[in-house]
Amino acid sequence: MNYIYVGKIVNTHGIKGEIRILSDFLKKDLVFKKDFILYIGPSREKEIIKTYRKHKEFDMVTLEGINNINEVLKYKGCNVYINREDLKIADNNYILEDLIDFEIKENEKTLGKLKDFMYNNGNILLIIEGQKKFYIPYNDYYIKKVDLKNKIVYTENAKDLIL
Repeated sequence: MNYIYVGKIVNTHGIKGEIRILSDFLKKDLVFKKDFILYIGPSREKEIIKTYRKHKEFDMVTLEGINNINEVLKYKGCNVYINREDLKIADNNYILEDLIDFEIKENEKTLGKLKDFMYNNGNILLIIEGQKKFYIPYNDYYIKKVDLKNKIVYTENAKDLIL
């Protein structure tokens, strides 16, 4: 299975087994919904979402067959994953995780490979490894085109970010 990290269970809520997930995942609307499968913790325990709601900055979830706080306490502090194949994304669309190891090109010159990404004060930074490691903000000013077939991200103004 191709597991993708979507967030972390930071606490429980109430006594009926609801959990609070802190998540920066961009396609939450495809994940946090009834009957979607989550994989929780290092052993990737399979759980099915029974209910979902948004509360402040948290994604609040109850799980099938769990109606008691004592049954979810074991998940407190655990990471939450999904199976990439469970996401229903159109062929011409993608998630950031799909771009890992894509070549970064600007004006036909290769700047490096996308190795990871991070969230920084509400912004997404692509981590590029080339002759030097550098970061490119994930926005329209820098990212001009993503070629999924050839695994290339075309940029503009990004070479100015290499120190």
